[in-house]
Amino acid sequence: MPRTEAQNSALRTATRSAIETAAVRVFARSGFAAASIRQVADEAGLSVGSIYRHWVSKEELFDHLLGQAARGLEAAAAGLSGPGDPVSMIRSFTETYLADLTSDDGAAEFYVVINQAVETDIPQGTTPRLQATRAMLWNAFAALLERGQAEGQIARGDPARMTAHYFAMLAGLTTMRLALRDKGQEPDAGLILRMLTGGPR
Repeated sequence: MPRTEAQNSALRTATRSAIETAAVRVFARSGFAAASIRQVADEAGLSVGSIYRHWVSKEELFDHLLGQAARGLEAAAAGLSGPGDPVSMIRSFTETYLADLTSDDGAAEFYVVINQAVETDIPQGTTPRLQATRAMLWNAFAALLERGQAEGQIARGDPARMTAHYFAMLAGLTTMRLALRDKGQEPDAGLILRMLTGGPR
């Protein structure tokens, strides 16, 4: 019995999702330059032809992932720019990030891929493309810190430098998650908050 159009659509969606997950793992392990469509196909348990039915090249697949990253950064920046208690908003953002790390290694791998892309500018043009959206997030976070300082909730210091240190901590926790997997200690959002507030929160 032939599949219905709804079944075909669901299969295409599932296949694309499997390819994206596999691509993130391969790019995280090998970097964009060394990764190949063959590696992505093997990781996904699919044929190379299946990959090319959805994306015409490794570059197009990677570009799709970068688009997801850019939209995620923009959404996070918007969330940090809204009204609300600064410490509560920072706690929520931190807890969400750490929950992503501990619940699914794919999230940590995705963050690594994005960091690699920004640092290496491979493919060329990746760095300025992502830097703009990452700057939106960092600026929103720094503004939130500054508002928290004005309200006496956040420790004194240069908000831009504090923001850089905060995201460096998250990047370090991401790398540790991939290196140690379940053997590492559970990340503690409260500890990170105390570094920003100067006291228990």
